[in-house]
Order: sequence, then C-alpha cells, then structure tokens
Amino acid sequence: MPEPSIRIARAADEDELAVLDRATWSTLHAVAPRPEPPYRPFFDERHRPEDFLVAESGGRVLGYIRLTHPTPLPSNAHVLAIQGFAVADEARGRGVGRALVRAAVAEARRRGARRLTLRVLGHNTPARSLYASEGFAVEGVLPGEFLIDGRYVDDVCMGRGL
Repeated sequence: MPEPSIRIARAADEDELAVLDRATWSTLHAVAPRPEPPYRPFFDERHRPEDFLVAESGGRVLGYIRLTHPTPLPSNAHVLAIQGFAVADEARGRGVGRALVRAAVAEARRRGARRLTLRVLGHNTPARSLYASEGFAVEGVLPGEFLIDGRYVDDVCMGRGL
C-alpha cells in the first residue's frame, strides 16, 4: 500500500466516511450503541468537514481523525481535542493511524493550539499504545465511567503539549 495522503475532508466525502465509520464501529472504542438505520448524517453543525483530516490512497478513504475544541470557552481556545478516529480494517497495521495522529498534531499546531487532548477507553490497548508512542501522556482516569457489554470500563484522558 502506498503512503497515504492526508487532507482536510470535503463535503463530498460524507458517504464514504459514513460507511467507514459504521464499518469500524466496535465496543473497543465506541460508547454509543451500534448505528442502525435510518442513519444520521455524518456531517452536521457539530461535525463539519473542516474538522476532519482524511487519509486516502488510490482515491479511497482509509481513515479519518477529527479535531475540535473541547469547549466553546475563550479561556480554553488554546486546546484542541481528538474526538473521532477510524481506520479501515484493511489499512490497520500499515501506519495509517500513526500518519493521522501526526497530521492531527501538525494541524493543531498550524491552528495555534498549545495542547492536544483526547479520551480513550481503558481497554483499547492498541490506541493507547499509539497515542503514548506519539507523545500523549495519561492525565487522568475516570474509573468505571462506561458500562459496555456488561463490563465497567475506564475513560482515560490523555494529552500532550504542542
């Protein structure tokens, strides 16, 4: 697989991103129930195309990562958060996720952020390992924050300076 290119999403990506999002749904990372028809739009007033970085190769979307402000407060405007991240099954283990995380760090810097944060489920070892290897540190844990498949799962808050 050639190195993916990463770009800001376009409105025309909506259908492909929605299909990817549903295909990658898993209790490893999702706290909401599995999406069922009728599906909500992928893009809306809170999830705008310009909030997403898209990895593609050969004209096919392989993954996305979403950057947004964690709050609307001016006192928090220097912080961006990763709130959404998916990589197509066939692209996993090939550096696509790492490329997206690195692109998110670069984009956050470009937008003037001083910090980048995220939340990840405690049992999501692959994602936690990726984030740690890219400079994110655990900054807090909300024990048993979610009940998923009959198990209480920690919500792990991670962040890094930019």
